[in-house]
Amino acid sequence: MPDTLPINSMPSVFSPLAKALLDGFSEGVVVFDADGRLLYTNQPAREAMTGMDLFEGAPDLQPRLAALGGRLQPLRVGGLELGEAMFIPGVAGATTLAAREKEAIVKTLDAHSWKLAETARSLGISRTTLWRRLKAYGLHRDGRSKWAQTS
Repeated sequence: MPDTLPINSMPSVFSPLAKALLDGFSEGVVVFDADGRLLYTNQPAREAMTGMDLFEGAPDLQPRLAALGGRLQPLRVGGLELGEAMFIPGVAGATTLAAREKEAIVKTLDAHSWKLAETARSLGISRTTLWRRLKAYGLHRDGRSKWAQTS
């Protein structure tokens, strides 16, 4: 087995919607399991980690990310320790969870040419849930916000 594991080939334990949300963060997000193994990185994190030696089980990865300004947060459900997430500062962008979700949905809609069935499947949600989210965020199927000015 090779002693390096390309970031793009890492198996993911996250649902498509969870991945879309993580990818919507403007800052880098690196998720580690309870044993400290790298599970997931979003695009800003991959950019920040460019050139780093990422062999499996690299014990010094978290300190190197902390040196980039990263902050570590435990991931827990009740008393169960799931792992840790390292947040690496990035460019300014959406700051609330709702804004990040909206951004992730719009990016996925754009990637699928605003085809709702394909987008919902990609996000791992039903079309009904996608319709509800579009309505909640004031988005129309043609990609315009209900507040958009027409020229």
